[in-house]
Amino acid sequence: MKRSHKAVWRGLLGLALLAAVLALADPARVLAQLRRADPWWLLAGLLAAIASNLVSAWRWRALARWLGAEVGLADATRWYFQAIGLNALLPGAVVGGDVYRAVVLRRSGPATPAPAWSVVLDRLSGLWMLCAIGGLGAAASADVLAPWLRVPAVVFVGLMLTGTALWLALPWGLPWLLRMAGGAPGGWLAPLALAARQPDFGAQLRWQALASALVQLLSAVALAAGGLALGVRLGPAAWAFAIAPIFLMAALPASVGGWGTREAAAVASLAPFGVAPAAAVGVGVIYGLYQIAQGALGALAFGLPGRGAEEGAAE
Repeated sequence: MKRSHKAVWRGLLGLALLAAVLALADPARVLAQLRRADPWWLLAGLLAAIASNLVSAWRWRALARWLGAEVGLADATRWYFQAIGLNALLPGAVVGGDVYRAVVLRRSGPATPAPAWSVVLDRLSGLWMLCAIGGLGAAASADVLAPWLRVPAVVFVGLMLTGTALWLALPWGLPWLLRMAGGAPGGWLAPLALAARQPDFGAQLRWQALASALVQLLSAVALAAGGLALGVRLGPAAWAFAIAPIFLMAALPASVGGWGTREAAAVASLAPFGVAPAAAVGVGVIYGLYQIAQGALGALAFGLPGRGAEEGAAE
């Protein structure tokens, strides 16, 4: 099957899932929720989402420079927000924007593996901390989630905390894992293995952890603000848990801009806390609109992506 056909099918799959979720929640109720949204909370959520992606661009730049790809902060920010616009429009969720970032960074300097690896590791850094925060949020929400899953609370907390601790420790074993996976000179993992052997590997890892934690906390604030705009009032632990399934599902390359997968995850993850399907879908829709708004702002502030790079990202 051609790539263009796969992209179309992914887009249709996401739209079909969105239609199914809307039908479950009742489109009229979802629309009524959105119409009553508090504009001040909506603005607060948008500002938090923008702040999150500004930190993300800063984090990516630091990682790219550490890997040997020189890039200015202004360029990194411009390309990051252009990528957000592509993510909101192209099938494949975050894939299109990630490919775009790798392409423009590669074209800005010497041909090295650093641009592609910087994007891959930047995405993994975010997912690493997202899952860790989600695990901690789940442990803190054990009084709600454990009965929902019919698991003793003490067992649930133990599993979440142990799993999160092991997950957070995983990157520290990266040099050993790379040696086991064949990061020998000349192999495709060689650039990553070389970077992991640098003396400042630990410092870079700590910086990435701090930046990624800030990114995810700001994203959680944006999601919670969207919920508050609709009258959904939950504690910080509930939102810390909910961001993991919602953002992970939105990142799956099975939709356009995460539409459908994000809303389905919102319904499933917020249901244990008593959030009605219509309100949960509304929370997912608002967060999706934040992404579109940021893509539009990025286009206005930084210009549209170059034609060649955009075509490369869409392939």
